[in-house]
Amino acid sequence: MNMDNNANIDNIEAIVEAILFTTGKAITAEKIASIVECDNKTVKRAIISLMEKYDSDSHGIRIIEIDNAYQFSTKIEMYDYLIKLVKQPKKYTLTDVVLETLSIIAYKQPVTRGEIEKIRGVSCDHAINKLIEYGLVEEVGRLDVPGRPLLFGTTEEFLRSFGVKKIDELPVLNPDQIEEFKQEVEKEVQIEISC
Repeated sequence: MNMDNNANIDNIEAIVEAILFTTGKAITAEKIASIVECDNKTVKRAIISLMEKYDSDSHGIRIIEIDNAYQFSTKIEMYDYLIKLVKQPKKYTLTDVVLETLSIIAYKQPVTRGEIEKIRGVSCDHAINKLIEYGLVEEVGRLDVPGRPLLFGTTEEFLRSFGVKKIDELPVLNPDQIEEFKQEVEKEVQIEISC
């Protein structure tokens, strides 16, 4: 379907809406523009217009932006109803070990298992496997060194779960917090050694 820049914006919105609904995952405005065969500016204008329409209380879904891509998402206010629908929602528990491993991956990505274990000081196989199972972490390639260890990074599900659009939006620790954490870890290590 060949669309020129003068095409009806309502028609472009309908096409964008259909694309977002059908893909079920995040897709960039550039990719949508190539499918619709119009310029990025027009597609972004259509996406923003749709976002505003779906933002009203009369809709149970919305369009969210994740890392310069867009997708449909259920509004948080609807979760209770969806839980009733599925009876047992997918729920995962992030233990301290899993959460610590996730934070290392999020801030250091892409990162190898060896690098994570060097930071944590213990094996992290179980934690990484859990994070992959939960869809929060994925294999993103291999390091170009002997043995070619796997590299891990966070997923779109991680961004959705923690309510950030990009990794750059993760909070930055100030030096005082880092020093405080170091002191806490040193105390824990001393307690373990004395036991």
